[in-house]
Amino acid sequence: MVSSISAPQVSVHNGMGSIVFIGGTAFRVWAPFASRVQVAFYNDPNQSNENPTRLVGLASENNGYWSTDIDGISPDQLYCYQITNPGISAPFYKIDPYAKQVTNSVGKGIVRESDFPWTDADFRMPDYNSLVIYELHLGTFDDDPGDRPGNLARATSRLDHLLELGINCIHVMPPNEFAADFSWGYNVALPFAIEEAYGGIIEFKKFVDRAHSLGIAVITDCLFNHFGPSDLDASLRRFDGWPEDGRHNGIYFYTDDRGETQWGPRPDFGRIEVRQFIRDNVMFLLGECHCDGLRIDSTSNVWGFNNGQGWNSDGYNLLRWISDEKNFFHRYPRQKILIAEDWHNDGWVTRPTPQMGAGMDAEWHWFVHEARNALENPSDGFRDMGGVARALYARFNGDAFKRVIYSESHDESGNNDALARKIDPTNPESWFARKRTTLGAALVLTAPGIPMIWQGQEIFSINKFSDQIPLDWSRKDRFNGIFQLYQRLCQLRRNWENNTRGLRGQNINCHLVDNLNKVIAFHRWNEGGPGDDVIVILNFADRTWDSYRVGLPRWGTWWCRFSSDWSGYSSDFGNIGGYPVNAESAPKDNMPHSAGFSIGPYSALIYSQ
Repeated sequence: MVSSISAPQVSVHNGMGSIVFIGGTAFRVWAPFASRVQVAFYNDPNQSNENPTRLVGLASENNGYWSTDIDGISPDQLYCYQITNPGISAPFYKIDPYAKQVTNSVGKGIVRESDFPWTDADFRMPDYNSLVIYELHLGTFDDDPGDRPGNLARATSRLDHLLELGINCIHVMPPNEFAADFSWGYNVALPFAIEEAYGGIIEFKKFVDRAHSLGIAVITDCLFNHFGPSDLDASLRRFDGWPEDGRHNGIYFYTDDRGETQWGPRPDFGRIEVRQFIRDNVMFLLGECHCDGLRIDSTSNVWGFNNGQGWNSDGYNLLRWISDEKNFFHRYPRQKILIAEDWHNDGWVTRPTPQMGAGMDAEWHWFVHEARNALENPSDGFRDMGGVARALYARFNGDAFKRVIYSESHDESGNNDALARKIDPTNPESWFARKRTTLGAALVLTAPGIPMIWQGQEIFSINKFSDQIPLDWSRKDRFNGIFQLYQRLCQLRRNWENNTRGLRGQNINCHLVDNLNKVIAFHRWNEGGPGDDVIVILNFADRTWDSYRVGLPRWGTWWCRFSSDWSGYSSDFGNIGGYPVNAESAPKDNMPHSAGFSIGPYSALIYSQ
């Protein structure tokens, strides 16, 4: 081992972690209780951390930060920090909290440059009212059973499938470095590093760039309510040795009753350096990685604690700072979106910061609970059309597109079960399961809000989500009709044929809520008129109607744009309905006109002019 002899000088470069410059690399780290910090370099990833090839000291900046510039250090160099704390007998080694790539979550950092040959200069994320989100898990989206987790390269090869489906936005479950290889991703050990098992940061940038080339935005899941808990000893936990008695988790985490969550230690949002760390992570993902937005997990455990029962102004101000940085101070050349997962507020999380809100752009919505209640119940008599109507009308702060709506996500499928299995536990591929899951798809993709599809719904995946069970892509051929059904709904939602503009509008009128017969109909529009007014009819009962009368807002012929009972979607569907109707001068449902519609059991119809 060789140690540098000359006294180190403070770096002249801005930034944290490893900062590549022409001819070398700068290093900067926060370690306020350290008495000495050195960068340890390695030639081999299998070298023990305690046996570095070279040590170079960092200079104290006299504010808790240490830094220096080192000539000759280039990308791919392996490194750690060797830290000396006066209360601990021997120096110890930690992975750089700002490392963009690591050998693994208990290994070494890898120097990575920020530059990348992007080709997406012309890409712009669609407006919020045009988004159709697809949530996916990189480890299972494209993988072989019994193999290592799927990776970014394999996921990239499947992006054409999403383009074919009609998706224009991907939500990636957390891709940040976590313990071991198999995980949902919500046990982040190093938030700046892209998971090694997935391929690391360069493959992540390739994934985003390819998605953008197809016109698909990418938002990534991230979590700030906790880190770990696994593998934090190699990185954030007691990073600089404080406290010496080891009773708390150190400088990155609270030391009072806010310090623990049921998932892992909570960051100390009261420390400006910790807030800066999280803010920098947001800007890294939105800026350097070109992500189009973030879904922030469990924001109620950022602005609060004890599952939202306690108030934490530190975390609240962090969310506001992130939002303001995105909206006002960090001038991105394209639109970005921040989505909160928060089940403990009345809409202030999506209220703008000047109005004392947290400034999030959208929020996962309880729509899912009413939708699943109506779809899962084995008895038609217990389906509540009033609950469905309440879900259709609901919105945050008067804006329908401040909510993300869905019938399945990783939470429902992984913590509960796939919707098809909840509908028919004994035969999840049954007619009942197919009819009611596709009815749910029509509900999600026609309701006001930002619709989201969970991976595999479009190929009728029936497995409960697990990080070790990959999607079975043979189902795309076997259930190609179901794929076509989802494809058609995505096209209508995005107004591909310019005759369903209303599905991108704010307005809805649930003019028919028939709880006796379990039928609901609603009118969607933006400005109104031909090509804009849309009528959606949903039958939540195992009953066929030859002529169920529904009110219509306009005179003339109404054309069926979609019927979920079409036999082309499944050979055992009844092919009932789907025909044009002529509005009659017979007022109904507070509408000036009406017509009789043929409706199949557990079926959806979409009409426009």
